[in-house]
Amino acid sequence: MSPRPQGDYVWLDSGTGVPIGARVKESEKGKLQLVDDEGKEQAALRPMHPTSVEGVEDMIRLGDLTEAGLLRNLLVRHKEGSIYTYTGSILVAVNPYKVLPIYTAEQVHMYTDRRLGELPPHVFAIADSCFFNMRRSQKNQCCVISGESGAGKTESAKLMLQYLAAVSGQRSWIEQQILEANPILEAFGNAKTIRNDNSSRFGKYIDINFNTQGAIEGARIEQYLLEKSRVCRQAPEERNYHIFYYMLVGMTPQQKTKLSLGNASDYNYLTMGKCTTCEGRDDITEYTHFLSALKILMFSDSDSWEISRLLAAILHLGNVKFEGHADNLEGCDIIESTHFNMAAKLMEVRLMLVFSSVPFPSCCRPRSAQAIYGRLFIWVVDKINSAVFKPLPEDSEEVHQCIGLLDIFGFENFVKNSFEQLCINFANEQLQQFFVRHVFKLEQEEYSREGVVWTHIEYNDNQRTLDVLASKPLNILALIDEESSFPKGTDRTMMQKVNKQHGKGDIYMAPKNDHEKQFGIRHFAGVVFYDSQGFLEKNRDALSADVIELVETSTNQLLKQAFKTDLAPGTARGGGNSRMTMTTPKNSLRKRSPTLIGQFRKSLEALMKALAACQPYFIRCIKPNDLKQPEFFDRDLCMRQLRYSGMMETIKIRKAGFPIRYSFQEFLERFRVLLNTATCDPKTGHWRRGRSKIFLKDFHDTMLELERMKKLNEKALVIQRVLRGLKYRKQFLRKKAAALMIQKHWRGHQGRKIYRIGLTRLQARVRSRQMQHKYQKKREAATVLQARVRGINARKEWRRQKAAVVLLQAYTRGALARRAVRKMKTDVRWSRRRLLLKPFMFHEVDPAPDLEQRRMVPETVDLDELPMEEQELSSDEEDDLDEYSFSKFASMSFQGAATATHVRHRLAQPLIHHEDEGDVQASLTVWWIILRFMGDLPEPKQRVNPLAPGGAGSRGANALPQDLASRNDRSVALSNEMMAVDSTSLERPMTALEKLHIIVGYAIVRRDLRDEIYCQICKQLEGNNNKNSYYRGWILLSLCLGIFPPTEKFIKYLQSFIRSGPGGYGPYCVERLKRTASNGVRGEPPSWLELQATKTKKRMTVTLTLMDGRTISVPVDSASTSGEICQMLSQKVQLKDSFGFSVYVALYEKVWALGSGREHVMDAISQCEQEVRRKGGQEQHAPWRLYFRKEVFAPWHNCKDDAVSTELIYRQVIRGLKFGEYQCRKEDDYVELTTKHLYIQHGRAGAAEQVKAAVQDAISSSLLEAKPEDKWIQMVNTAHTQVGLRSTRHARPWTVTRLTHSGPALAKSRFIVAINWTGITFLDERERRLVELSYPEVTGVNTVRWEEPQGVSVCLLTLRGDFTLSGAMTEDLAALVLVFLAGLRERSQYGVALKDASSPDDATLLSFKKGELLELLKDKEFSLERGWLKARNDRTGKSGAVPAEALLILPTLSKPTNQVMVPHLYLSYQNHLPTANTITITEPPLQPTKDVNRQVMSKNAGPERLWVHSREPLRLPLLRRLANNADHSTKACLAFTYILPYMGDYPTKQSQSSLELTDQIFGAATQNEALRDEIYCQIMKQMTSNNNRFSLEQGWQLLWLCCGLFPPGPQLSKHAQRFLESRERQPLAADCLKRLQSSRRTDPRKLPPHQVEVEAIQQNSIQIFHKIHFPNDTEDVMEVATSTRVRDLVQSISEKLGLISADGFSVFVKTPDTVLSLNEADYFFDSLRQITDWSKNAKLGGPVSVSYMVFFMRKLWYNVIPGRDLEADLIFHYPQELPKYMRGYHVVTKEEMVHIGALLFRIKTGGDSKQLAVLPKLLKEILPADQIKAFSENEWKKVPPLSVCLSVCLSEAMLEFLKAVYRWQTFGAAFFDVKQTSDRTFPDIVRIAISKTGVAIIHPKTKEVLATHAFNRIASWCSGSTYFHMTLGSLVQGSKFLCETSLGYKMDDLIGSYVNMYLREQKAGQRQQRFNM
Repeated sequence: MSPRPQGDYVWLDSGTGVPIGARVKESEKGKLQLVDDEGKEQAALRPMHPTSVEGVEDMIRLGDLTEAGLLRNLLVRHKEGSIYTYTGSILVAVNPYKVLPIYTAEQVHMYTDRRLGELPPHVFAIADSCFFNMRRSQKNQCCVISGESGAGKTESAKLMLQYLAAVSGQRSWIEQQILEANPILEAFGNAKTIRNDNSSRFGKYIDINFNTQGAIEGARIEQYLLEKSRVCRQAPEERNYHIFYYMLVGMTPQQKTKLSLGNASDYNYLTMGKCTTCEGRDDITEYTHFLSALKILMFSDSDSWEISRLLAAILHLGNVKFEGHADNLEGCDIIESTHFNMAAKLMEVRLMLVFSSVPFPSCCRPRSAQAIYGRLFIWVVDKINSAVFKPLPEDSEEVHQCIGLLDIFGFENFVKNSFEQLCINFANEQLQQFFVRHVFKLEQEEYSREGVVWTHIEYNDNQRTLDVLASKPLNILALIDEESSFPKGTDRTMMQKVNKQHGKGDIYMAPKNDHEKQFGIRHFAGVVFYDSQGFLEKNRDALSADVIELVETSTNQLLKQAFKTDLAPGTARGGGNSRMTMTTPKNSLRKRSPTLIGQFRKSLEALMKALAACQPYFIRCIKPNDLKQPEFFDRDLCMRQLRYSGMMETIKIRKAGFPIRYSFQEFLERFRVLLNTATCDPKTGHWRRGRSKIFLKDFHDTMLELERMKKLNEKALVIQRVLRGLKYRKQFLRKKAAALMIQKHWRGHQGRKIYRIGLTRLQARVRSRQMQHKYQKKREAATVLQARVRGINARKEWRRQKAAVVLLQAYTRGALARRAVRKMKTDVRWSRRRLLLKPFMFHEVDPAPDLEQRRMVPETVDLDELPMEEQELSSDEEDDLDEYSFSKFASMSFQGAATATHVRHRLAQPLIHHEDEGDVQASLTVWWIILRFMGDLPEPKQRVNPLAPGGAGSRGANALPQDLASRNDRSVALSNEMMAVDSTSLERPMTALEKLHIIVGYAIVRRDLRDEIYCQICKQLEGNNNKNSYYRGWILLSLCLGIFPPTEKFIKYLQSFIRSGPGGYGPYCVERLKRTASNGVRGEPPSWLELQATKTKKRMTVTLTLMDGRTISVPVDSASTSGEICQMLSQKVQLKDSFGFSVYVALYEKVWALGSGREHVMDAISQCEQEVRRKGGQEQHAPWRLYFRKEVFAPWHNCKDDAVSTELIYRQVIRGLKFGEYQCRKEDDYVELTTKHLYIQHGRAGAAEQVKAAVQDAISSSLLEAKPEDKWIQMVNTAHTQVGLRSTRHARPWTVTRLTHSGPALAKSRFIVAINWTGITFLDERERRLVELSYPEVTGVNTVRWEEPQGVSVCLLTLRGDFTLSGAMTEDLAALVLVFLAGLRERSQYGVALKDASSPDDATLLSFKKGELLELLKDKEFSLERGWLKARNDRTGKSGAVPAEALLILPTLSKPTNQVMVPHLYLSYQNHLPTANTITITEPPLQPTKDVNRQVMSKNAGPERLWVHSREPLRLPLLRRLANNADHSTKACLAFTYILPYMGDYPTKQSQSSLELTDQIFGAATQNEALRDEIYCQIMKQMTSNNNRFSLEQGWQLLWLCCGLFPPGPQLSKHAQRFLESRERQPLAADCLKRLQSSRRTDPRKLPPHQVEVEAIQQNSIQIFHKIHFPNDTEDVMEVATSTRVRDLVQSISEKLGLISADGFSVFVKTPDTVLSLNEADYFFDSLRQITDWSKNAKLGGPVSVSYMVFFMRKLWYNVIPGRDLEADLIFHYPQELPKYMRGYHVVTKEEMVHIGALLFRIKTGGDSKQLAVLPKLLKEILPADQIKAFSENEWKKVPPLSVCLSVCLSEAMLEFLKAVYRWQTFGAAFFDVKQTSDRTFPDIVRIAISKTGVAIIHPKTKEVLATHAFNRIASWCSGSTYFHMTLGSLVQGSKFLCETSLGYKMDDLIGSYVNMYLREQKAGQRQQRFNM
């Protein structure tokens, strides 16, 4: 052997079969001196592999793959403090027997989301792998923790549990409850043994449930085989269960006195092991933790006390002594003692009644104690499960994922092993087989199945042991169970059967003889010998009937609950004979009770099934020594554990095998991102490809996962880079386009400005030169021509006068003859028209001699005498009118050399080009008249014969219309007159009004001439230096602006021009133009009244006479319409019901109505003036009058509603009777009406004078002439005295028939159409009735407009046929018919069914057949706006809801007659509602106009389509993929049933709010992604082919909400977008599209819409505003979108307030119950909805809506320095810190208190020094609550700073206050007064202060800081409903702090926010550091 260098490591033969490692100490002369691992010198054996020198983290990588290599690797790592070692994915944990600093919160964060092997071995790594694989594979996981007793299984399980709770990240109360279950279970189930100070004497399996987000939602604990015998017996140096010792040292003296308890040494059950203490355990602290855990797990104080009572009873029961019987050796008597009495008292039983007469066997005492403790333990576990286990609802489709942790008793081999050890070792055999099966069997079988080349590895299989114990027939456990069922079975008979059956095998080792009770079994961990004594008794685990009876007699509720299953009905009891003894076993056994082995095997089988359903992880715990000493490694003990655990074989198979397997599809889907090539060779790496799977090693999977994460990060960066580039590129292009647009417009503006200035200057220069040149030429020519012209004019004047004298006589005679003929024609025409206007005229017009005196006539003003006012117009018009100058228009549009400036000569051509030659001639004529009107041309001096043709007196033939016809006839006549005017007829002197009529007349009849006229007037005003001409021009322009507007082409230029008008004409003309554009073109030229008003720019006033004799003056202008006057009059006289009232015009004996529409009043006045002028009078003396009276009557007028309307109608009727307007057929009717009039005026008293006056008021003159007045008086007086009338002014509704004269449209016949509310009547010229139509027979009214001269015609669509009417008033006829149709239909109670409807299963809906009469019923639950009515079927008598589109409401107030209800009439009606259509036809059709409605397809023409609007609920979802899922299908159909009532497509009660409906519609979809497309489809379906306007609006509201909640799926997305794009005209379509695109980019909402969102969209507002309150009692309104997150809102508010930084601020919601901070990452409305719903659910039976307020305040007080941000200091910091100071939370010195008090005094009083006198009253407002008595009142007045601070301004005083408070450690802290139970050194009530430095515990009275905990020392924290819990320090030995408070949620949120803030800063610092590197 060659010498080894010093320091080398070699293997030595230890003599025990396992080599030991050694190190070369000396190397001299070829001899080696070696020191082994135990420090002994040995001889060399062989060299050591380098991997075994320092050890490896994964033993698969060991070079020396031997037992020695494994053992040394663990030894080396154990010495280094590395207690964890991998064997592939299996963790080997060596118990260090000391606390290591490797379980801190930093370690938790370090191992979170890391792959196995990426970091050093740790139990956290196994826990993270479980969690990661559960989330990745969606498969349940489990971790089997095995090892001997004392190996550290329980601690490993706790660490796993704590890590899972930490990575869950919720810090929920349920997590803390699961963690706190361990102290309770350890107290009841753990005890000190020889090998372990905290040995688990039971097994437990904790199944932790996770939701889909990976958060813990609950857990369930299963317990196995509690060692109940330990309650009564303990081995030497062992203790009973911890709970007894906890209770005895932890209880207060008062509690112990109540239970009569002393020390542990006083009780037999606690001193059998001669050990009452445990080194290293503080029973007092543990008891405190135990009590805290009980509170956390919802054990009430009563529960805790009852548990203590039962435990104390067990201890007292153990001290009861017995006395034997001489005659009965098995029985004994109880010796009465205080322990016995106390036990009976605590268990609340009367033991003396039971035991005094019954001999008590000595074995019953321990059996009873064990039974009580065992049942109590089960009750505690069930109580824990009830708190931590939350089962899913049965109908829920959500599946919990779970991780199971198995912490079960380890393999045990004591000196004496009993029945419990057999069960424990059997369980370990099962777990070993589970391990062997998963590690060896299944893996090698899969290699063979997949065809992977594999060398079979031998392993130690314990299946044979399991066969002998439990699997084969007649196995050992079965034989024990069988023998236990025999009453006479004994341990000896049991052994005989076992020996006989298994004695020949090598697994079972039989006793050497029949007398020995020990037998051996060869387990996987070695041979164990068991003592069979007591096997059957323990297996039976039966209670005697007397014990059961004892429990039954107890009044202790906890005891009865613990024995609930034993006290079940039908349970066999031990007889009712009180004399029966309990001496035989058979009497103490219960019938058919399950054995302990049976129960244990059943629960163990369930456990193995649960483990088999999970993916397992294994932790092998190794006990380094039996002495429980740290840093001591027993090689033999460890080697034995490694051997029986199969660790060597495990390493071999893990090293050679492939524990990670993926199917081809799974591997491709997961690692597709790493694919670089299409070919791969499995021989090139240490991985294999099977028939259907890929086989990898652990490091392969880790490497692939790391590479995958790296690639995904790279791809994410690429996506982010591209999207950000796209985003900024779009922003750049948008900004670039905006910049280009701005540049373009600016350059254009500058260019136009320069062009305008330069062009104007150039034009001025050129024109000045031209004009100068022309002037010189004209002056020379004028000098030459003057002489000749004067001569010619003189000769021409002489010839003209001569010719005039000759012709004067002839023309005069002709004019007189023509006037006589014309007079005759006019009389004939008026006599014929008088018959037609008879219903509207007064037969006798009452004289109004003072009317002209009462009417206000403007003063006549001469145009030339008006002074010019040189005032500037202060224009506030838009700047863009500057670009529309008149000169610019002239340069672009004027013809030839025409300019925009004033001239005094006639034009050769029009200014603007005209196509029509007539327009050209008219333009030149108008120009001539304008020049004459403005005085730019003189009036012709030639006097034309007024009676000659064309003279002033010849207006009879060519003047404006004479008869008072319609506007169309007047326009035609006016057009004929204008065309007949020639220059000859105009060459005469004319008045200004005549010139005005000619100018305006052309503009009225020739539309294309209007811009020409305005341009001519503007041209003459531009540059006009003649003052009179200039002012006349503005008067002319003002008058024209009141008659007709310009075209769109010229209107802006005209607006720009009139702004510069002189003397106030600018705004005056602007207003006239606006009014004319609004009310339309006039039909008549201006009147004399308008001309005079325009001169003075004053408004005109007209007087209207009411029917009650009153006269009302109202202001009017040129554009005033009859509708406007009616409205003004109604307001003046307070007329509420103005329907049917109209304006009437009267002239001489003629009266006609202007209606209440758009008829111009000044047109009627102008007609009257023209008529007076035609008759030779003067316009200003025209005796026209205006009346205001009722024209149209309706039956729905209610006299009680409007007294003014009733009075006017009443006076109108009486007046109509007097003047013959209203006539009766009988005299009795006149008498009745007159009598009622008398009664109304004078009541029952009727004097002769009063009767006579009534007769004169109501009886017409013609009737008085036919019959004497005395006779009428007698008839009226008789009727008045005989009949006692109670009638008032609303005694009888009067109706007036309106006659409309139609043109020749039907068979060349002329008809009179009479219309009133009863129907339409056709009369001939003799007023004989031809056809009578009721309104139910009218199906439609169509107005047809022709662009040809035919004008307008109306087509009445009726059930009897179509009536086409033409004439002048057809539009009024159609409007009146539609008014009556709408009014009757609105008040009708009858309708006819348009289609069949049958709903036998739904009582809400009414069944009916097509054509049936339905009577409408009033019901507030059904709204016509929503498309539903309630009706009664006239045939069946049943009532229900009817859809509006299925019902035709008949326009009638009475039940329709049978003639109307003929079925075939309505069956041929094609389901069409009465409509009004306006059709414009450019060319006359060859055929008559047909019914437009009948061109519409019938709604029942075809079957219902799936994708269109429907009123029927869905039976299956629209999407096929949901139909296969019953739960999805039900929810989808349910959502549609709520969409129907929301949209009004199904009748619903008003009590169901919109929010409730939207919750039902969107609630399931927000939680289940599969339903989202279905909701989109349902809404779009209901909006397709939907003719109901209300339903469609509601559908758009739902779609708007839906687009903001979540986007549609990829398949539906493009269709939904197309749906919105195709409806771009809808108001909400564009915003829906924006919301849809936004929802694609963000996460979906988690909750349905909030009430604010629903209310906003119902008000058609797409902007949502919410009020935000601030601490300084101010508020503001912020816009909040659906997708606004809380952090976005915080940023927006900060920017609006101008804060320097938004860090530390948060949004809070205050409800009546609480104030909560919103999570910054959540959507604002989701958080708001969650809080309000929580508050709503907390109040059962409370209001549906919860009031709340949203506050914006500072939450985290870091980086807050007073003075840095003044706005934040004043708005937030001061108002938030002041209440803390006033409550006395801070430690403040006297000097500081004085200074701050002075500042607060300044703030409270506003610096008023007078308030010093009332200083004592203000002390409570300026001093802390606990410091008010520190100073006396006199001392305060002498305080120097008080007067000094009065001079400080308010903001400075607030800032000084903050600076003073800033110096204290508690600045910015949040304070909570809580009750704590964790530390006995602290007072019960402490004050918790949470600030930026951490959590401080303060004494509330002394304000002393008791403890301070930095945030990095807080390992975990959580809050419950009334508790708050913190774990301080590490997860293993950390201290706990539990307090009772209702504000735990605030403390939880505040600590979490500070911790997250510091973590963000830490990560930011690390990123910055890496960046700097």
